[in-house]
Amino acid sequence: MAPPTVPVQLLREQVDADYARTVDELKAMVAVPGIAWPEFDPADLARSAGLVAALAESAGFPHVQILSSEGPDGAPGAPAVVARSLPKPGRPTVLLYAHHDVQPPGDPALWTSGPFAPEVRDGRLWGRGAADDKSGVATHLAAFRSLKEVLGDDLGLGLTLFVEGEEESGSVSLESFLAQHGELLESDVVVVADSGVWRVGVPALTTSLRGLVDGTIELRALSHGLHSGTYGGPVLDAVTLLARLLATMHDATGAVAVEGLVEADGSDWDVDEAAFRSDAAVPPGVRLAGTGTITSRLWTKPALAIVGLDAPAVATASNTLVPRATAKFSLRIAPGDHPENAMDAIRRHVAAHAPAGAEVTVRPGRASLPFAADLSSPAVGDALWSMEEAWQVPPVQTGVGGSIPIVSALARRFPAAQILVTGAEDPDSRAHGEDESVHLGELRHSILAETLLLARLNAR
Repeated sequence: MAPPTVPVQLLREQVDADYARTVDELKAMVAVPGIAWPEFDPADLARSAGLVAALAESAGFPHVQILSSEGPDGAPGAPAVVARSLPKPGRPTVLLYAHHDVQPPGDPALWTSGPFAPEVRDGRLWGRGAADDKSGVATHLAAFRSLKEVLGDDLGLGLTLFVEGEEESGSVSLESFLAQHGELLESDVVVVADSGVWRVGVPALTTSLRGLVDGTIELRALSHGLHSGTYGGPVLDAVTLLARLLATMHDATGAVAVEGLVEADGSDWDVDEAAFRSDAAVPPGVRLAGTGTITSRLWTKPALAIVGLDAPAVATASNTLVPRATAKFSLRIAPGDHPENAMDAIRRHVAAHAPAGAEVTVRPGRASLPFAADLSSPAVGDALWSMEEAWQVPPVQTGVGGSIPIVSALARRFPAAQILVTGAEDPDSRAHGEDESVHLGELRHSILAETLLLARLNAR
């Protein structure tokens, strides 16, 4: 069957004509410090949601709401924006996802320009959230405007914009939001604009995500603290014993040594080690962990990190054998694995390697399913076509080592929906770090690609 006809040149011209407005809107969003963490002012988060709602109305969405629901602790969730343009009878609906909340900025002194003072220089827009993920919001709004302008009454596709407000803090109320408002988000295709390109000038469709399980491991060695001189030697402290336990979780190469975790086949694509070291700021003398291609270690193998430790601080530590210590672990799981299996594997490993006599307790935390796209779905083919048209080079089908909670949540809620993960970030975007930025050329390409994708879905 011949592919549907899309007015590529007209859409390209419209995206270009609208682009200055898009950059101005992105600057306005970056200037609002919406952070969904308890330590920050919720009024800024509400202001961020209000701005996104106003921009959605200005773009032409006829139905715009700011909604929230309670988290598992009963506290109100962060405000999300849902904007809808209903389909014509018998036509499909596409859900456009992004998030308006951002990571805390860290030390403002480490930024070249203020984290919430957006600035264009060197072909990039700098500021917290410029890439992650207000560029995704800007992409959806710009694509919708261009589509409406060019297609007019020929636009029969339904479009729903869902801009979450707490992705960076773990999407704690997402499940209750979907239970309460999920009917508003029902869709046939989902476009999650919260990922990135392969590199500047080369687009990517993210076809896999690792899942996540985290939790704590508490080790009790003594009923109370002991004088390190009087009892040290025959008695080991909890911090030392916990360190010995944690050391068993990786082998000599640094690969995860927890039995029972899934490892999937690696990608045909790999990255240059020198470039990877540069992007990750890994010093030359530090050996990379694990074996196999770098992309397989990033995308399709598990990764285990100890991200926190409760023990006496160095500045206040006395010469005491510590009775108890706790570590927080973060385990990324490969596509094909399941959080319950991964947590069981952690429990089995801890039980098998716990130091003799020590009491060790594993407490699970968050869990997120991995994701693998159905590469045979028509929407994947449409997305790859639209990217090649926008960039004029073939796209890479890439994996991402991190997790996006909305992807697994929507896959559970709408199992028949085709999910596409895209985005405008590039390896120099420094998402979550100081001097975050988005490359304005890549943003323009991303907008055109999404516009072409939607036009092709509309023409089917």
